[in-house]
Amino acid sequence: MTIALLLSLAGLALIDSTSIGTLFIPVWLLLAPGPVNARRILGYLATIAAFYLAVGLLLVWGGSRLADALGGALDNRGVLWAQLVLGVAMLALSFRYDGKRRPRTGGVLRWRDRATAGDSSARWLVGLALLAALAEVATMLPYLGAVGLLATSGVGPATVVALLAGYCLVMVLPAVVLLGARVARPTLVEPVLARLNTWIVTKAGSALGWILGIAGFLIARDAAARLELIDLIGR
Repeated sequence: MTIALLLSLAGLALIDSTSIGTLFIPVWLLLAPGPVNARRILGYLATIAAFYLAVGLLLVWGGSRLADALGGALDNRGVLWAQLVLGVAMLALSFRYDGKRRPRTGGVLRWRDRATAGDSSARWLVGLALLAALAEVATMLPYLGAVGLLATSGVGPATVVALLAGYCLVMVLPAVVLLGARVARPTLVEPVLARLNTWIVTKAGSALGWILGIAGFLIARDAAARLELIDLIGR
């Protein structure tokens, strides 16, 4: 284990700390009216971190076995056509998130109020965390990069677990800091959170559109290349 590896993992973790699940949703929850329930928001962040840790361990230790088990199944023409359709659908869907539509916040705010208040809020927050983590699986590029670094670093199993756990802690640390500041100095922090929320509402849709569009294009292009459709068009 080298300093370069640790710095690389820390940098990737800080990038991951700005994702929808690790920053945008926590800011949104911290802006809910009424007193902040720190325990429940920490439960949300713990769920996100635990999910990422489980996925990372699965990829580090089970990725090669899974690839061997699948064999050439992913090169099946039926699977490739399904991949092509998925990529085109994602590309088409990306145009819905052009940033020009006014966001509909009424239902979202009601959902947030239910997630942060009442007897069922803990279950709602865990469900929200799992939903956010699942939605980000396809785009968790910094985390996949970190997993790749660990898989080729030659460190032992215990070190892999410790480093991945540390990565996940760093990933949720900014949200934890915002939570602590919101509890300790609400009048000072709330305007900052409000500005962050405004940026999220006005810009996150466009960012999501770009992510969907780029990912959809790459997925469709890969399928088209392996189906040799690009060669056919060029003839």
